[in-house]
Amino acid sequence: MARSYSVYDVFTDTRLGGNPLAIIYDAEDLSDEAMQAIAREMNLSETVFVLPPQNPAHTASLRIFTPGRELPFAGHPTVGTAIALAEKAHASHGGDIDLVSVLDERVGPVRCAIRLRQNKPSFAEFDLPRKSQQILLPLDKADIANALSLKITEIGFENHVPSIWSAGVPFLLVPVHDVGAAERMEFDAQLWEKTVPFVDGALASAFIYCRGGVNHVAKFHARVFPVGMGIVEDPATGSAAAAMSGAINQFDALPDGHHPFIIEQGIEMGRPSLIHLHVDVDGGQIANARIGGQAVRIASGILEL
Repeated sequence: MARSYSVYDVFTDTRLGGNPLAIIYDAEDLSDEAMQAIAREMNLSETVFVLPPQNPAHTASLRIFTPGRELPFAGHPTVGTAIALAEKAHASHGGDIDLVSVLDERVGPVRCAIRLRQNKPSFAEFDLPRKSQQILLPLDKADIANALSLKITEIGFENHVPSIWSAGVPFLLVPVHDVGAAERMEFDAQLWEKTVPFVDGALASAFIYCRGGVNHVAKFHARVFPVGMGIVEDPATGSAAAAMSGAINQFDALPDGHHPFIIEQGIEMGRPSLIHLHVDVDGGQIANARIGGQAVRIASGILEL
């Protein structure tokens, strides 16, 4: 059966930047095995399969696969697919549109707000389906430094120390001294696997971050190395930024109110990405958090399967 697909570059306003995403439409008759095989064939960070919604009031259901396994939730597939479905539904409108859609993911329903603008890249943001939670497990700072080919003195800054957080997908967040350390580090997957504890039956992926960035608008600079997903390095990871919201609130002791952050990622890969993170704090706790970004379509075609 022939079915259409699109490829979007997500968390960027520029084609060939950001994180590429394959979106397979009308995928309800595909088996789990077929979806995984197609994701391996696409060989992108993630491939999304669009199915009818579980709730008829929602827009669609999504299945999200990396080349190595399925994920219950991911940020750049949510942003990219929300934009793709909105652009597809309103292709003939020709004007500016603001709309809300709900996407059913394995983690639960995800509410998205989308802005479509004439002759400009579209923007979407979503409420985190789960707030970031810390997972308290023993961590060895020296072993983490070795796995990143850094000195132990380059691990951590200010109050930030290595910690594990999850907003649906667990990450070991490793703060490093500065952008230079982030650029210079070399990820050793074998040492990481020996160092990192298992979370929910899988190794936590590496999220390396520091303050500042190459882009003047960035509050944080980040690199992400997924484990067991068939990806060496990811140019933009919304689920990692979602997890990071908890660490920022804890280590920076955010005052009550609204806090916007822009996280840059993918710089070292030549695919610069900007992830928008908004955190609302009430009583010292995260009341709400959102992830957002732009996306641009780079390809459309027919999958002959």
